[in-house]
Amino acid sequence: MSFDPNADFFAFEQDFAGTLRCIPMRVRLKLDCCCIKLSLRQWSQLPAEIRRDLMHLACETPSEQIVYRDKLIAFIEAHCDESPKALGANDESLWRETTSVPGCVLAQAEQDDVAPPDLATWKTLHPLQRFALVKLARSRHENENFVPALREFDLLPAA
Repeated sequence: MSFDPNADFFAFEQDFAGTLRCIPMRVRLKLDCCCIKLSLRQWSQLPAEIRRDLMHLACETPSEQIVYRDKLIAFIEAHCDESPKALGANDESLWRETTSVPGCVLAQAEQDDVAPPDLATWKTLHPLQRFALVKLARSRHENENFVPALREFDLLPAA
């Protein structure tokens, strides 16, 4: 399967894609980049139009991240019953690492009894793909999508 970095969703996210009831990986990456923690409750309180806007607003360069952060904070303050929270320092940015495959990805692959990506392959993945694998490996409730993500990224044979 060919990866489209501009697609709104990964295939493993399709069960909620139309309703945007969960925070898509594309938005979760932007949240990490602008250092804002958005709860699922807050996400659900945002109007659908704003959720779609958050998917498409640019957030790659430092200046875009500042604009995204400011807009996100304004949206949260206007529509949510919880205040915006800064994302604390953590090791979630392991997806940025290209000198080794993160231990959480290796451990999740071992737990699922599948081969993890090797370092050469890890380096060639798009940052959004690496981000998704780290998030899925570290998630307590979403790691059932780890193997489907590996398949979607052509890292495992199709089922």
